Amino acid sequence: MPQSAGPSLFQMLVPILMMFLIFYVLVFQPQNKTRKDHEAMLKNLKKHDEVVTTGGIFGTVLNVKPETITLRIDENVRVEVEKAAIVRLVKSKGGEMDVAGGEKKV
Repeated sequence: MPQSAGPSLFQMLVPILMMFLIFYVLVFQPQNKTRKDHEAMLKNLKKHDEVVTTGGIFGTVLNVKPETITLRIDENVRVEVEKAAIVRLVKSKGGEMDVAGGEKKV
């Protein structure tokens, strides 16, 4: 009786490699882009920018230090938070909306 040859190692690895490639394109690539955009936003924060923290607190940037940012959240109320606590930029000093806001005011 003749024995049938099974699939080669290459034929078995192709579907697994394709799944990994699809997973990379759909998950890792967008996640890396989002992380880089957030890091760039934190790096470019300036005085008088309006931001939102992870706790949902809206504030205006008063001082930017290497590790922390001082926010004014109300008259005579100042809070110092870590840079990582800033989630998004609501309004830039120049009056422009953040890219995540979808529109720009001139």
